[in-house]
Parts: sequence; structure tokens; C-alpha cells
Amino acid sequence: MRRKSQVVNPHRRFVATRLSAASAAAVTTVAAVGGLAAGAGASTAPRVAAHRAPAVAVPHAAKHFLACEVTDTGGINDRSFNASAYLGLKIAAKAIPGLSYKYLQSNSTSDYAPNISTFIGEKCGIIITVGFDMAQATQSAAKKNPNQKFAIVDFSYTPAMKNVLGLVYHTNQDAFLGGYLAAAMSKTGKVGTFGGQDIPPVTIYMDGFVAGVRYYDKVNHAHVVALGWTPAKKRNFASGAFAGNGTFTNDFTNQALGKTTTQTLIAQGADIIFPVAGAVGLGAAAAVKQAGPGHYMLWVDTDGCVSAPQYCSLFISSVTKGIAASVSAAVEAAARGTFHGGNYNGTLANGGVALAPFHQFANKVPAKVKAMLNKLKAEIEAGKISIDPNSYPAS
Repeated sequence: MRRKSQVVNPHRRFVATRLSAASAAAVTTVAAVGGLAAGAGASTAPRVAAHRAPAVAVPHAAKHFLACEVTDTGGINDRSFNASAYLGLKIAAKAIPGLSYKYLQSNSTSDYAPNISTFIGEKCGIIITVGFDMAQATQSAAKKNPNQKFAIVDFSYTPAMKNVLGLVYHTNQDAFLGGYLAAAMSKTGKVGTFGGQDIPPVTIYMDGFVAGVRYYDKVNHAHVVALGWTPAKKRNFASGAFAGNGTFTNDFTNQALGKTTTQTLIAQGADIIFPVAGAVGLGAAAAVKQAGPGHYMLWVDTDGCVSAPQYCSLFISSVTKGIAASVSAAVEAAARGTFHGGNYNGTLANGGVALAPFHQFANKVPAKVKAMLNKLKAEIEAGKISIDPNSYPAS
């Protein structure tokens, strides 16, 4: 299904905030879980930083602290952002004695407000809400309960709220790298992407992916075509608008939709697929596997070789964001009494987004492509290269 996006990305304005350290031990844990520690092809991957938060000195935490997560409809085992947020709670619990954690699953959007209300009643020290769609329910609860601490994944508020920490990630930066990589590895000259829903945290990935493909074409005089997302020609990219036409399943759990959508892209000639749809991506992986040799993919949010190891042989890399580290940092800050509302922004420069290791493709990605990815990463960090797909001609 193709829909025209007119949504303006809430990432357009940011307020700097202080995050507590996801302690050195916590960061090491995330690095290992994400495959960024030594081994598993890490030495041959682009020089991308492990997900990390700024280190600050903090006092000791209270003896008992409860951290709570309200999942989006994808569920706690989505192998994507809900699971990553929950990992953040686990990391915080290892770092702080006496910290316990729990979650409530949202089976539909109507569960958001009741689940948040339940946790407020249970005196949670901090409530983590997961997903762009939970923005309104989170804001409403935060205004009614100004002493309750919140953090929300994939949304930021303008103006910032004193008791809510918005956790947002510039995933068009590492998706740009993923798009370049996909274009470089494609044999058919076509790659494809699709999203789970037409919302900014999804389309920002797709937008960056297409930008990377177009940049590859420009500098290599190639004609690789990106299917599944066409950015609108007239839009205010600087303000964070990701308007365009794209392919969406309108679902983050139905793997059958992921399979059929991927089969359509493959039938159109795509040999590398980038699903931005949580657990729906498992259906995409099944379709890629069924298509046989020469068909591969990129995973999203987490390192796919860790979160979906049964398909690791298909994953050239993964376009990730540091949800676990930023959630852990927020929880630790709340537990230690150093929590501040505001907005956190994950970037390539601060390790909040990253291209994962190549794992089984470590010896298959050409050295010149690896070198170019390192160069592009540095240039994106320095603001020397545009990640707006409209900066480059479409093939």
C-alpha cells in the first residue's frame, strides 16, 4: 500500500538535555549485545561508535526503585524498539542495586492511557513509553502528574517538558550509510524499502536510505534505483519534514504482510531490502531467504544478527539506534535523583545511531566500500555532506 506522507517530523527542534551516564559497564553491555565489541566481524566494519550516553558524576541511588515500560502494539518481543527499551531497563538494573523493572503490553492504541495510569498508581520511579504514537497519552499523563518522571522513545516535545525526557534519533544519518552500502552491493541495480507506518520515526529511515542510494549513484556514475520511498520534491527538509510517497504495511506485527510486500519488491527487481517495520521485518527476511542466493537485506533498530540470528546470513548490516543505552541512562538518572526533562538527540557523532558490523559479510563487502563508509560517516558528523535525498538526482 502506498500513501502520501505529509507528516512533519517532531525532530525538527531540539532542546539539549543532560543524561545520566549509562555507566561504563552498561555501555559495554550494549556494545556486546549490539555486536560492536571485538569479534563478530567488528574489526572489518565501519568505525562506528557503540551506543553511549555522556558520562557525568552522580550520587548513589535509593535502595528501592521501580522502572516501568509501556510497550507499543509491537510487543515486548518485537526484536526492535520495544525490546530495545526493555533491554535498557535490564542494563540499568545491573548498574544500580535495588532497581527493579516491569512492563505492560499495549495490544491496541486504546491501551496506552490505561497502562500509563496503572503504572502511575503503582508508584513507578520512571515510566518509559515506547513509540511516536504514544506521544499524546504520555503528554496528557505528564501534565496531570507533574511529579511523575517519564521518558518517551521516538518523540520530542516543543517546548520541552520538565518531567519528560524525549529520546529521538537521527536515523537518516546511519540509514544514509545503509543506502550507500545497499547500492554498492546490489547486482540488479534495484533496492527496496518499506515501512510499518507512515510516521516520522519510520520515514526518517527510508528517507536517509534513499539519500544514500542517490549519493552512491552520483559519485559512482551509477543508476541504482531505490523502490518503496520517493521523497516529495517540495518540502522543508531543514525543519524536519519527511513528506513523500511510500510503501507501508500499516502494521508492525503481521509477518505475512512483510513477506508479501517484500515479494512484490523482489518481483520488481530489488535484490536488497530494508524493512522499517519492527517484527514485520521477519516476514521480509523469510521472503528474502525464499528468493534464494543473491538476495539480501538490512535490519533496522537493532543488530539483526543479535535480535534475529536465524537470518544473520541475509543481513549485510543493520541500521541501528541506541535505544537501550539512552533508556538505561534515563532510568539511572531517575534512580539517582539527577533526572532532567528535555530532549536527547542520538546522532552518529554521539553514538546514538550507528551502522552495525557486517558479520558474515565482513569479507564480502569490498574494502573500497568500507573505506567510503568511514569517510561518509566522518563527513556526516562534520556536517559536510547532505543527507537530504533531494540534494541528489534520482535514477
